[in-house]
Amino acid sequence: MTENNPSASTRQAPGGESGGATSRAASAVPAKSFKITFLPSGKTIEVGAPDPEHHHEGEPGSILDWADKHDIELEHACGGFAACSTCHVIVREGLESCNETSEDEDDMLDEAPGLTLHSRLACQCVPDGSRDLVVEIPAWNRNLVKEGSH
Repeated sequence: MTENNPSASTRQAPGGESGGATSRAASAVPAKSFKITFLPSGKTIEVGAPDPEHHHEGEPGSILDWADKHDIELEHACGGFAACSTCHVIVREGLESCNETSEDEDDMLDEAPGLTLHSRLACQCVPDGSRDLVVEIPAWNRNLVKEGSH
């Protein structure tokens, strides 16, 4: 971990509690559709219940899964398995509606540049649908995608 990044112990999971492992089954299934707006593009997508049979990348219903389904460029070098930090995003609004971070996610986030209290791995961050989200894709991530290092 670098000195510029807050440690996992100082970041807090949604709801103000320290992060702990959350199983896929423990995630609430959205009862209605909700919106995810990606910054800086401003592109908004409407999503609903995840389809575990037809998910693309990351956990079913994760920010990465939805982005991939809607052709929103978001780097994810490890294929969505929380084995790198390339899909690091900043959840600007709606973080409290997302699952808690796991120990594996916290470990990978410690490697991400520009870590904030609202940082998540898009492959692991699964919203429950109770709020719309605003998700920022950091500039360094957008640059990687543009350079074709996917």
